[in-house]
Amino acid sequence: MKFAIIKERKNPPDRRVVFSPTRLKEAKAKFPKAEFKVEASDIRVFIDDEYREAGFEVTQNVSDCDVMIGVKEVPVEALIPNKKYFFFSHTIKKQPYNRKLLKAILDKNIELYDHETIVNKEGFRLIGFGYYAGVVGTYNGFRAWGLKYNSWELPKAGKLPNQAALISKLKELDVPNIKILLTGSGKVSNGAQEILDAMGIKPVTVDEFIEEHFAEPVYCKIDVLDYNKRLDGTNATDVFDFFNHPERYESNFMRFAKVADFYIAGHFYGDGAPYLYTREDVKSVDFNIKVVADISCDVDGPVATTLRASTIENPIYGYDPQTESEVDYQNDNAITVMAVDNLPCELPSDASEGFGDMFLQHVIPAFFNGDKNGFLQRAKITENGKLTKRFSYLQDYVDEKE
Repeated sequence: MKFAIIKERKNPPDRRVVFSPTRLKEAKAKFPKAEFKVEASDIRVFIDDEYREAGFEVTQNVSDCDVMIGVKEVPVEALIPNKKYFFFSHTIKKQPYNRKLLKAILDKNIELYDHETIVNKEGFRLIGFGYYAGVVGTYNGFRAWGLKYNSWELPKAGKLPNQAALISKLKELDVPNIKILLTGSGKVSNGAQEILDAMGIKPVTVDEFIEEHFAEPVYCKIDVLDYNKRLDGTNATDVFDFFNHPERYESNFMRFAKVADFYIAGHFYGDGAPYLYTREDVKSVDFNIKVVADISCDVDGPVATTLRASTIENPIYGYDPQTESEVDYQNDNAITVMAVDNLPCELPSDASEGFGDMFLQHVIPAFFNGDKNGFLQRAKITENGKLTKRFSYLQDYVDEKE
């Protein structure tokens, strides 16, 4: 089996890669029957010579390989027919801007495996860059706070070499006695929590966060049953009931918004679930949040202050609650919003190492153990020029006329 680490061709350029030279050496050592080639790239965070020094062929032509492994979408004109491809296709939610890409994949008889669709039998994602989104998003949130209140000036995350450097900068801050709220329970929120813990910010319980005052900055990490309540008034105790029947619930987020100063959104939002807070909620005099680091970045959705995704170049904007419009983030009435939707790009080296760990643990073995855990079978979106049964719901999306 021949695997190719392909060049990223999407604009703006993405410097991440699925396998660093170090992780690729580990893969070769664990699976000596696997052959790995690296497509030459002038933008990758690890330069071509690093792969050559690790013992891998770097070439302009990888068309003899069976499996193509990338990060972002491959342009239609660069797709090689009759191959297996791994990348984030951004098609499984019927994103209109990538319909042509999925049609081309079918036309070229390509087997597509989306990184998002690599899940265990319970349906939980096995690989992704979420942890580093949490790390960088939390750093950017503190950077936004400093810029809004002229408290400190942090460099952009992308100018620092790694996570350790981000933590070092954050530890220098004199954070005021603010209450920080963090939502989520997955990789994103775990990355955010690791940063808060590394800064020495004290974790507190829900009751403490809502009821008590502190002489130091504190944070509270909450999940769906903390910020949603049942419509029938009974206690919400079953998270799977919430996931399966979100219509039975309403948001209880305002009890946190009344006391929180800085909100880090690291949750996953499911279709049909109640919005955490609405634009009407934000107009309330009780809404106390001043800075929002929306790592989840669901535009015009459950975090009502997120009007749009921001960019690494210009990561911060202001939201005026009364006009429901974008304003200067330093405006006295503005809630400052950080909503970058490609945060791991700012830590390409660390993010690539972490991603490679997961890919080596779950995906590469499946090619040599008969896919005994079903990872490949569940992840496969297309086969023999058709959608697989699991992804047949995309057929109307594919068939849409221009």
